[in-house]
Amino acid sequence: MSCRARSWERAAGEGRDFVRDRHLKYLLVLPAVVVVFATAIWPLIQSLILSFRTWKLSKSHVPGPFIGWENYSWALLEEPDFWNATVVTTVYTVLTVGCTTLIALGIALLLAPGGRLRLTVRTLLILPFAMSPALVGVSFRFMFNPEFGLFDAFFGLLIPPLAEVSWLADPTLAFAVCVMADIWGWIPFITLVLIGGIAALPKETVEAAYVDGASGFEAFRDVMLPQLAPVLAIVIILKSIFSIKTFDQIYMLTNGGPGTATQTLAHYAYFNGFKYYDMGFAASVAWIMVLPMIVLTYFYTRYVFRRG
Repeated sequence: MSCRARSWERAAGEGRDFVRDRHLKYLLVLPAVVVVFATAIWPLIQSLILSFRTWKLSKSHVPGPFIGWENYSWALLEEPDFWNATVVTTVYTVLTVGCTTLIALGIALLLAPGGRLRLTVRTLLILPFAMSPALVGVSFRFMFNPEFGLFDAFFGLLIPPLAEVSWLADPTLAFAVCVMADIWGWIPFITLVLIGGIAALPKETVEAAYVDGASGFEAFRDVMLPQLAPVLAIVIILKSIFSIKTFDQIYMLTNGGPGTATQTLAHYAYFNGFKYYDMGFAASVAWIMVLPMIVLTYFYTRYVFRRG
């Protein structure tokens, strides 16, 4: 067989392998696409459709749950409670993400060097994050009880005037307690992530900064922090998504009260859907709440895949 014939045969074999590999790739990708559509895209489409339907579950509507079309998305703009929930969610997200990240970064810098004691602290640090958010809400609700709460007894010993404060009855203090509970629950996880990020940094750059005469703060600001920026970006984006959709902890701690001082968008959607049985209105709130999550998820995936 001539060299030209062998080259043609080899090219034909490679072509068949290429076609077979492409078919195999499509067979593997198709189930993934179906799963993503069924679990992620279709619920979003369904909630968007329901946000334009008058879908009430109350018994007063005899013809059935679907009784007409109504643009709830525009009706939301005229609801003061919706704007209040939007402001509460925004402030809650900014405070919890900012405070949690800063505190976790400080703890991570203290625990990063290692050692037996630090390893023990790292192990114990994960316990708060292992608790469910609902349990955290119930725990903080009891701890801030003005009659038999732990904080009431603590302030009664050290700062007696604060022992008479009804923390969960005051709008500002109740919101502060919600922020405090969320920070307490998320600090362990973010701290462990940042410890891993600090451990992965090349030690030569930090040592070179010390050799050049940089102080500890200057080495952290000019050398460690820029290298730790990718980890911080991922932590901030993920924590923002979880803060926007927070519900169970708020529900168990304050149930959105007093009044609507701690009512987030997720709680507002639940309140309208399962108390007033207006599922169309609740679906519209949920869809609007999903929009910032989609934006954050887009930036997260774009950043991750660009880094990869």
